[in-house]
Amino acid sequence: MSHTVCLIEGDGIGAEITAAVQHIIAAAGVTIDWRPCLAGVTALEKTGSPLPPETIAAIKETGVALKGPLATAIGKGFRSVNVGLRQELQLYANFRPARTIPGVKTRYDNVDLIVIRENTEGLYSGLEHIVVPGVVESLRVITEKCSRRIAIFAFETARKYHRKTVTCVHKANILKLSDGLFLDTVRDVAKSYPDIELNDCIVDAAAMKLVMDPTQFEVLVMENLFGDIISDLASGLVGGLGVTPSGNYGDGYAIFEAVHGTAPDIAGKDMANPTALLLSATMMLKHLGETDAADRIESALLSVLQNPATRTGDLGGKLGTSKFAEAVAEACAVGSSG
Repeated sequence: MSHTVCLIEGDGIGAEITAAVQHIIAAAGVTIDWRPCLAGVTALEKTGSPLPPETIAAIKETGVALKGPLATAIGKGFRSVNVGLRQELQLYANFRPARTIPGVKTRYDNVDLIVIRENTEGLYSGLEHIVVPGVVESLRVITEKCSRRIAIFAFETARKYHRKTVTCVHKANILKLSDGLFLDTVRDVAKSYPDIELNDCIVDAAAMKLVMDPTQFEVLVMENLFGDIISDLASGLVGGLGVTPSGNYGDGYAIFEAVHGTAPDIAGKDMANPTALLLSATMMLKHLGETDAADRIESALLSVLQNPATRTGDLGGKLGTSKFAEAVAEACAVGSSG
């Protein structure tokens, strides 16, 4: 079966790691008609817009996209393209698993948790304006509708992955109305899932508990800004953003992406680690029904990472992007023939 997928290479190292992932997917025997799309700095330079309407239209047509890292200026410049994509396509659920990878040395050996983040509202949406010079107001909007659909997504995720608990992360002790609404809505949804235990935890306490003992969590659900922070913290428990995937889901559309930076200092030097984007791509393949190929790629990746000689430089090895991709592709092909 052939699939049509939008490909946003992204900025910096994006072109290198997307090429590596394309090579590995092809080696796994999956036929994909890649439709190149522009976004970010590259799009701005070529079209005058960081998020061209043609890109949105293409994703709406294919229903799925794989995206490399995009640059976002701090405190100035254009609005975050990631936020724009999520809102334009109503990709309301961000799925960020954090799982220990054999061969990647971390402080923990048995992390296996999933952070579910509401993706379309809250403070992270960037609704800001200047009241008077020197005074800026940022709006944090929480609705029952969006809270309910992300809660349902979290409980459905728990069932799908055979998890027994969902933890609602919030700040309802201080933000009594907004986070109070979020927490109350999650509690109401939990009534329809008697097989899954609901816990709740204040966000600062959750951060502390994750660092002390991440194994006490299975699925965590939270609003947008808390999710941005906690999901990165969870990635840090298993080796960082370079080895963790991300998927954004809506009703009819999905984007799978690398959430690490664009690493302009190593762009074009064949040094980048494509693991995060590759794991995101395996999530995409499962979304497309290519579960067998996704599993083979994951197994091949794990086997390559367990060997110090076939790791990339950031993980203590000596391979560059292309050689690492070739090693995974070869392991994947061996696994297929076996």
